[in-house]
Amino acid sequence: MNGTSETGTGAAPTVMAPVGMTPGVIAPGDKAAVLVESLPYIRRFWGQVVVVKYGGNVLRSKDGGPDVDEGEALASFAEDIVLMRSVGMLPVVVHGGGPQIGALMERVGKVPEFRDGFRVTDADTIDLVRMVLVGKVNRDIVGAINIHGALAVGLSGEDANLITATARSEALGFVGDVVEVDPVIIHQLLAQGLIPVVATIGTDETGQAFNINADTAAGALAAVLGSEKLVYLTDVSGIRAVPDDPSTLIHQITADGLDELVASGAANGGMIPKAEACARAVRAGVRRAHILDGRTPHALLLEILTDQGVGTMVSARPEPERGSTAAAAADGPTGHGPPPPVASPVPGAGQ
Repeated sequence: MNGTSETGTGAAPTVMAPVGMTPGVIAPGDKAAVLVESLPYIRRFWGQVVVVKYGGNVLRSKDGGPDVDEGEALASFAEDIVLMRSVGMLPVVVHGGGPQIGALMERVGKVPEFRDGFRVTDADTIDLVRMVLVGKVNRDIVGAINIHGALAVGLSGEDANLITATARSEALGFVGDVVEVDPVIIHQLLAQGLIPVVATIGTDETGQAFNINADTAAGALAAVLGSEKLVYLTDVSGIRAVPDDPSTLIHQITADGLDELVASGAANGGMIPKAEACARAVRAGVRRAHILDGRTPHALLLEILTDQGVGTMVSARPEPERGSTAAAAADGPTGHGPPPPVASPVPGAGQ
C-alpha cells in the first residue's frame, strides 16, 4: 500500500469513512482503471515478502448476517494469495484457528477456559490444538491454494525449529511466547517459488509443543523475514477510534499512535495483540502493517493494490496521506523489477 497520514508521530490519527463497494457489473473502462491503478504497487512489491495472518474469526457473520461460508471464504482468500504470487510477491501465510479449536473442545466435552485473553491449555488441550491447527485448518488452506497449482506447502512452527517457544505462565499451561524464529525453512520454500502456510505451534528445547498466539507469531515472523508488509485478516474493518462505531475506522496511524489507542482502551479485546504485533513489527523493520476485514471479498488485494485500501495501515513514522500525490511519489513504482528466476519445485518443470 502507499503512505499513511498523520501530522506527527503518535498524533491523533486521520479518521475516514469506510470504503464501500457497489455490487454489479463493472464497465470495461472501470476494469481497466483498476488494473492501471494496481500497476505501481505490483512493480513496487515484486520480489517482496508479504506475511498474511488468516484468522478463524474471518468466518464469522458480518453485520448480523449469516456466517460466512467457509469454502467460499477460503476460495476467495486462496485466489488473492495465488494472484499475489503470480504478480511476483512472496506471500507467507500464518494462521490461527481459535473458533475451530473451541468447537472441537465442545465436541469432546471440554469446557474452554480463558485467562487474560489466552486459552488455558493443558496436556489434553494442546493435543486438540495441534489436531485442529496442523491437521485441519492448515490442510484446508493448503488445499484451497493448491487448487490453482502446486504452490502451497503446509508446516508448523515445530518444523525445522521454525518457532522456539517458552511457557508464558504456569497458570496457562502449554501456552507459549515466541523466543526465537529461525526462518531458514521459509527462505528455502520461497526460493523454490512456493507459498509457506504456517500453523502457530512452537516447541521448546525439549520438544514440548506450545500453543502460540497467531497474531504474535505472524508479527515475529514478519520482522525476522524483513517483510515489506504484515497483513491481519480478521472480522472487523480495522482499528476504530470508537470500537463500536464503524464510521470511525482509522485508515492510517503510526506505531506510537497505536500505543496510545491501546493505553486509552480504544483498542481492546482481540484487537490488542494485533495492534501490539503491528507496532513491534514496523519498529523492527517491517515497512507497513495492515488490519482489515477478511470477510470483504478480495479485501487483501483491495488493501495492497489500490490507492485508498479498505482497512487500517500502520507505519513506524508519519507518512503522506493514502491516495495523495505525495504518497504516490513516495510509494510509487520504485523499480524493484522482476526477481531472478526461481528454481522450479519439480525438476524440468516451468513456473
